[in-house]
Amino acid sequence: MKKMIRTAVIGVGHLGRFHAQKYAGLDNAELVGIADLNAGNARKVADEVGTRAYSDYRELVGKVDAVSVVTPTESHLKIAADFLSRGIDVLVEKPIAMNTAEAEKLVAVAEKSGAILQVGHLERFNGAVMALEGKIDSPLFIESRRLSPFPNRSTDVDVILDLMIHDIDIILSLVNSDIESIDAVGIPVVTDSVDITNARLRFTNGCVADVTANRVSRVRERAINIYQPETNISIDYAAQHITITDITPDKEAGFAKLVDTDLDIVKSDSLLEEIKAFLSCSENNRRPLVSGHEGLVALEVASRIQEAVASSMQRERS
Repeated sequence: MKKMIRTAVIGVGHLGRFHAQKYAGLDNAELVGIADLNAGNARKVADEVGTRAYSDYRELVGKVDAVSVVTPTESHLKIAADFLSRGIDVLVEKPIAMNTAEAEKLVAVAEKSGAILQVGHLERFNGAVMALEGKIDSPLFIESRRLSPFPNRSTDVDVILDLMIHDIDIILSLVNSDIESIDAVGIPVVTDSVDITNARLRFTNGCVADVTANRVSRVRERAINIYQPETNISIDYAAQHITITDITPDKEAGFAKLVDTDLDIVKSDSLLEEIKAFLSCSENNRRPLVSGHEGLVALEVASRIQEAVASSMQRERS
């Protein structure tokens, strides 16, 4: 018999509600409760998933083994640390914290208590990304585009921490090298913070990544292209689809021959797979695929991009 892990979700807005649904549907998880400052919303989600609603998340301490923290980013440190310091495992939504100083504190709390800290970089559990294992060798150039219409709900962070950080995390997992330099530009459109941005990351091993994020687009796109010697790999995150283009010399034609192969991908529910992985780490005391350290490193790079964007905007104004 699988161990029943007592779980809870802190913050049941748009995304937190989905976390609650996933826990409620798993046979190795008991959803003890959900907590939200909005009492009406808490009761509504609790009724939907068959659990108890709390207005104060601290009432769940001592009643749970593992929690998802799906609250505004500014509250991640306080809430996640309250659970981690008591040995309760935490899956905290991305970004791990508002800034690197807060993220470092959160990682330190987890290390001190020995509790599991996983960061919700969802794309790591995308079926297409998981199928990349063993196919990336020496990336030379990466181009990533993440576009979406404006969400029409409160946005507590800029597009770099809202959308681009997904691609930062994926790119860092593919390129085994330090970043040499970052150039970036961006502008606010709907909010007071940056809504569109483009960044170029140059790695010390020679790889270059061009990353675009836009949350005020008329179209939705989530794609990444990875170019390496003799092979191009194109991924559509939304469709969970991979096309591999093999490049072979054709002496008779005098130029390279390109042959496309579409891979058969076992499509996954990325959030469900993320939560299942978290519970497995909690049960077996195993390091997560996206630990607090990976979340911190992704945030460090995101912060450098924010600084580059701010410098660019300052130069334009002067």
